[in-house]
Amino acid sequence: MGFSTRAIHAGQQPDPSTGAVSVPIYQTSTYVQEALGKHKGFEYARTQNPTRLALERNLAELEGGIAAHCFASGMAAIDTVLKLLRAGDHVIVSENTYGGTYRLFERVLKNFGLDFTYVDTTEVAHVERVLRQETQLVFLETPANPMMTIADLEGIGSLAHRRGIRLVVDNTFMTPYFLRPIEFGADIVVHSTTKYLNGHSDGVGGVVVTNRPDDSEQIAFLQNAVGAILSPFDSFLVLRGTKTLALRMTRHAENGLRVAKFLAEHRKVQKVYYPGLPHHPQYERAKRLMSGFGGMIAFETGSLAAARSVLDNVRLCALAESLGGVETLISHPATMTHASLSKEQRNILGITDGLVRISVGIEDVEDIISDLESALG
Repeated sequence: MGFSTRAIHAGQQPDPSTGAVSVPIYQTSTYVQEALGKHKGFEYARTQNPTRLALERNLAELEGGIAAHCFASGMAAIDTVLKLLRAGDHVIVSENTYGGTYRLFERVLKNFGLDFTYVDTTEVAHVERVLRQETQLVFLETPANPMMTIADLEGIGSLAHRRGIRLVVDNTFMTPYFLRPIEFGADIVVHSTTKYLNGHSDGVGGVVVTNRPDDSEQIAFLQNAVGAILSPFDSFLVLRGTKTLALRMTRHAENGLRVAKFLAEHRKVQKVYYPGLPHHPQYERAKRLMSGFGGMIAFETGSLAAARSVLDNVRLCALAESLGGVETLISHPATMTHASLSKEQRNILGITDGLVRISVGIEDVEDIISDLESALG
């Protein structure tokens, strides 16, 4: 079956008691058992919930994994994955990663004995150079937030498997509609379901999709033990979102390319970061790995004053954190998503005070471009 068919039907059988097409919101904390030790597969809502289970089966199918487990946020999902490790283990991370991920790794998990090295993951040689005997996991974000660099997923996947190291990929920006990292060697895929999977800016959540039975079993144990689960209502919202994922991502990508081309030709824009433009350094790789380029763009205005002028003068584009909703969102990485990095770190990565990030929505693209043109002017 094709992607859209699976997105609509996987894990979502009609309700056996009523025939309801949509999976009901099972808003319950516990389940009556038929007899001691005899139940219908559900005992306590932290451990299992039918709405959440339907979503987990749906997302595992779309990513091509063997299981999925949904959490209260993308960060809770990433934190749970890192709990597969032990004190003394070493992790290699994409240097241009989301600021919240960096904060979790550097200011929380380092205190529990994990060690992190941040490298340019656009080339496998950079990863191989920092491998240690203690290296147990490589964490990739691709395309990276916000500079849109594309990791050498094929090369790093091959290297990780040869060395017996877990490969984890944050696939939030592309979704399984455009990229399925497991096909290139990833053992685990994570998402902030808050973003494109939900798609409507009305819920927060995360998911861990596993491709190894041992990881699946341990993530399930941790999900129950820690309890940072996705609620039944939020699970329902993401299930609603995945039904239209293919349609939305197609429109996000179409609009994204049109907006990126407009920005690339504008005299007040110094540089545009979008993997669908031929001048992008990993353009050919992006074409090979992905079936579309998505709706995320960053562009350089040259100064904080210029960025502020754009952000203060948009009317249709909403100045807000987050991304992946049907509406166009615009943000300032240096003071918003990546404020947890020092200014020196941001400058090394190219996250200047003049950088602006856009999550291009599915509005009429002429209206988005008109709004940006007016703000830039």
